[in-house]
Amino acid sequence: MAPIQQPWRETPLIESANLSEAAGCRIFLKLENLQPSGSFKSRGVGNYCLVALKHASNPDKVHFYSSSGGNAGLACVHAAKSLGCPATVVVPLSTKPMMVAKIRAAGAQDVVQHGATWRDADAYLREVLIVNAKAKGEEAVYCPPFDHKDVWAGNATLIDELDEQMHGAPDIVVCSVGGGGLFNGITQGIDARPDWKHTTVLATETKGADSLAQALDQGELITLPGITSQATSLGATRVSERTFELASKHQVSGKVISAVLSDAEAAMGCWRFADDERTLVELACGVNLALCYGGRLTKALGREVQEDERVVIVVCGGQNVTTSMLEGWRQEYGDLDHGLTNGHAKCVPSAVTAQNGV
Repeated sequence: MAPIQQPWRETPLIESANLSEAAGCRIFLKLENLQPSGSFKSRGVGNYCLVALKHASNPDKVHFYSSSGGNAGLACVHAAKSLGCPATVVVPLSTKPMMVAKIRAAGAQDVVQHGATWRDADAYLREVLIVNAKAKGEEAVYCPPFDHKDVWAGNATLIDELDEQMHGAPDIVVCSVGGGGLFNGITQGIDARPDWKHTTVLATETKGADSLAQALDQGELITLPGITSQATSLGATRVSERTFELASKHQVSGKVISAVLSDAEAAMGCWRFADDERTLVELACGVNLALCYGGRLTKALGREVQEDERVVIVVCGGQNVTTSMLEGWRQEYGDLDHGLTNGHAKCVPSAVTAQNGV
């Protein structure tokens, strides 16, 4: 077996002049889009795979299995490859050929397309492929996308890095929420640092994938009837129990704030970020970046932002984006903020490249 190495990397933290100008405070970008898999999933899924391999009874026969057709599947493949193990991913038939190609190119031993939904793909993975693999003598390891303590521990390493890179605590950390794995890691990482006690976590979702926001509103863990948002990477109909527990606990003190934006706003965040920072991200990430424009950060916080406030946006990345998609979003949502009064964003590049100006 190849030597065991960490399946994720330390990512840069940069202060963005353009986004700071647009938001009216100091915006720092934690560039998780530079992880091996192109998203933060390399941390959590990578740590899960690392721990599983260390505790395997027969490491030479470990084979990782993932039922994600997106970022978690890619992270599993990248992690497995770095650890010297094979990985198989099962995706639903609805998965785009581009994503299948990316998973194959990453080094998957096999990519199986099965079922109409993720649940169908996951059931086939667990009930057929893993069962058959174990019968053949493999140490088949199921790789969860977000709901496991080892995934959260991997994501918590982001806070360790931020503490060193910023030489202390920021005022706000912005992260998007799907199933809650990233949120859990960030929140647990902050809780473990007494000197970060005044840091607020701003948890963002898109309308139609807002399972956390609706759970907090109703005061109980709920399951959405379906996902209507185009930000499919946020498409968990129910957040993990740990996510609801942490969010409920800290919402009372104001250490966690939930914000829900539209798909249009997330798309706007993507194309404006591409113009302002020359970087492509998918909708699940764009929802964070959209807060920098049109006074949305002030609205989400319920107060005015201060020029010296330090806000870290986790640029979670994602593979479900192309240049043609970005241009389509610009054409459709280029005038989203047209006529909106915002004293900060007049001089940033994306204010000029918008369809009708911003």
